Amino acid sequence: MSIVLAGDRSGTGKTTLTLALLAALKNKGRCVQSFKVGPDYIDPMFHSAITERPCYNLDPVLTSEGYVKQSFYQHQLGADFAVVEGVMGLFDGATGVDDTASTAHVARLLELPVVLAVDCGCMARSIAALVQGYRMFDRRVNIAGVILNRVGSDRHLQLLREALTQIEMPILGVFRREKDIELPSRHLGLVPAAEVSTFGKIATRLATIGERCFDWEKLEPILHREESEGRRLKAQKRSSVPTDRPVRMSGARSVRIAIARDDAFNFYYPDNFEILSAHGAELIFWSPLQDQTLPVVDGLYFGGGFPEIFAAELSKNKSMRLSIRHLVESKIPTYAECGGLMYLSETLIDFAGNMWPMVGVIQQTVEMGKRLTLGYRSALALGDGPLLVNGQAAIGHEFHRSKIIETLTLPAYETRRYWGEVEDPKHEGYQLSHLHASYVHLHWGSQRQLAERFVQNCLQYRQQLTESRLIEFEH
Repeated sequence: MSIVLAGDRSGTGKTTLTLALLAALKNKGRCVQSFKVGPDYIDPMFHSAITERPCYNLDPVLTSEGYVKQSFYQHQLGADFAVVEGVMGLFDGATGVDDTASTAHVARLLELPVVLAVDCGCMARSIAALVQGYRMFDRRVNIAGVILNRVGSDRHLQLLREALTQIEMPILGVFRREKDIELPSRHLGLVPAAEVSTFGKIATRLATIGERCFDWEKLEPILHREESEGRRLKAQKRSSVPTDRPVRMSGARSVRIAIARDDAFNFYYPDNFEILSAHGAELIFWSPLQDQTLPVVDGLYFGGGFPEIFAAELSKNKSMRLSIRHLVESKIPTYAECGGLMYLSETLIDFAGNMWPMVGVIQQTVEMGKRLTLGYRSALALGDGPLLVNGQAAIGHEFHRSKIIETLTLPAYETRRYWGEVEDPKHEGYQLSHLHASYVHLHWGSQRQLAERFVQNCLQYRQQLTESRLIEFEH
C-alpha cells in the first residue's frame, strides 16, 4: 500500500504531482501518510497541509538506514496508503560515486515500487531511451510505471505512448501544462504553504486534476499491492520497538520547552518534537512575530526558516527581543538552528541592504547574499553546550544564503564536508555552556543523546532557578 514518487531530475514537477496524488486520495476519503526523502523542510509542509498529518523525512545520512526503516514502518501504520516523495533525480544522492541518500537508496531499503515522473516538455520518442536507462541502471530498483508531465498536445501524447509501448512501460498518469497550480518560489525553494494565501484553492484544484489525470485502474493495483509476509512481520517488529527511552524526571513535572513556530521559524523535523516529548519535555509553541510575551518555560528552541523575509516585523517586536535576550542571559538552555542563529544575532542585513536589530545575545552581524551554502556536514563540538560536549561528533545539513560578517569568537563546531575531496575544517556557529547556535540543522533520529542532554539541561536550569527563588524568599 506504498509507493515512491521519483523524478528523472530536479524540476521535473514531482512535488506538484505528489501533492496531486495526496489531494486526490484525501478527496476519496483515504488516510494518507506521506514521507519526503532527504533533509528538505518546505515540501513536507505542503504534504501536511493536504494530509493533515506530519510528513516525516527519510534520510539515511542525517539518521541511519535502520532509522529510515523504523520511521517508515512505524508512521505508516494505521494509514490506508503511504506515499514517499523523492529528492532530485532518482539516483542523485550525497555523492557521484554511489546512490547513498538518494531516492533509489530509500526505495531499496523499504522495498517499495517507484513511479517515475518525467518532464516530457522537450522530448518525444527519446523518452523510451531515458526511461529504459533508468530501468536498467539498477535492476534492484523496481520502476513500476511512469507519469508523463507537461505533455503539450494530443499528438505529443500519442508519440510518447508509442515510444513507451515499445519498452512495455506502463503510463500511470498524464499531466498537461497547468499554470493555475504553479507554486510560488523564492531564494530557498518554494514559498511555504502557510504563506500561500491561495493554497486552499490550489489544493482543491490539485485534487480535481489528480482524480482526472492519474490512471487509477493501473495505479490502484500498485497502491494496493499486498506486502509480503516478511515485510508485514518486519513492520510489526519495528513498530513495537520504542523510539526512545524516557528520561527519569525524579517525580517532577515535565520540563517546558518553548518552540518558536510561525512564518519566520518553521523548519523543524517532527521527529525532533516527538523525541523531545519522549524524553519528558512539554512543548510550548509560540510566535516571535505575533506574541508580546514569552511563555514560562525551562528551555528555548529556535528552528530555521525565513527571518530575513520577516526581519521588519521581528525587529519591530522589541519587547519580545528584549525578553528573549534577558532570558538567554539568565542562562536558560537555548538551541538555535540557522534562522534561529540569525535572529539571536545583533543585526540582520536583508537582501535590499536594510539593517534590522535582532535579539543581540550573539555579538555578530548576519548578511544575506547570493551564494547558497548547501550540503551534509560532519561537525565536531568545540566546547560543552546544552546539546553536545567538547569533542562530540554530529552529522547535520546546511542550507542558507546568509553569512556571518565577523570572525567567529566562540564557534560551536569544527565542520567538514561529509563526503568528497578533503578540505580544511571550518569553524562554525556560536556556543556557550547554555547556548548552542549554528547553521547546521540536526535530525535527532539517530542522535537522541542530543535531545536527552538538552532536556536534562532544562531540568537542571529549572531546579537551579527554584533553589535561587527559595533562597531569596528565606532572606
